[in-house]
Amino acid sequence: MTVELPPPALGGGPEAESTRKPSLPPPARRGATLIPETVVARIAVRAAHEALIRHAGRSTSRLGLGPAHSTAAVHDGSARLKVSLDLPYPVDIARACGEIRRYVDNRVSYLTGLRLDGLTLFVQRLVSDESLRRGRAE
Repeated sequence: MTVELPPPALGGGPEAESTRKPSLPPPARRGATLIPETVVARIAVRAAHEALIRHAGRSTSRLGLGPAHSTAAVHDGSARLKVSLDLPYPVDIARACGEIRRYVDNRVSYLTGLRLDGLTLFVQRLVSDESLRRGRAE
C-alpha cells in the first residue's frame, strides 16, 4: 500500500500566513557589499604581477623584479589606486606602463565591481638583464 503525503508548505499556503515575515526591500535598497581597501590593494598587486608576466613572457622572479606594492582608497563605489613596481630593462616604459595600467584597471573593476577614478603607476626601478647575468655563473 502506497500513501502519498502532501508537499510541505513553503510559506505560500494559507496556514503560513500568520508566520510570514515582511517582504525584503529590493536589492538596491538593502545595502551594499563593502570591499576593504586592503583587499582592493591586493587585487591590484596581483593584477600588476599578471600584467608583467603577460608583457615580459616569463615570471617576475626569473626577471629579478621585486614585488609590487599598492595602496587603495575606496569611497562610494569607486576606488583610487597607487601601484609601484619594478620593470625589466630594456623596455619601452610608456608602452609597458600603459598596458599594465589598462590590465590593472580592467581586472580590479571586473573582480570588485568598483569604478576606478584614478590609477597611478610608479616605476621603482629598472632591472637590466645584465645585472641578472652578473649574479649567476655561466
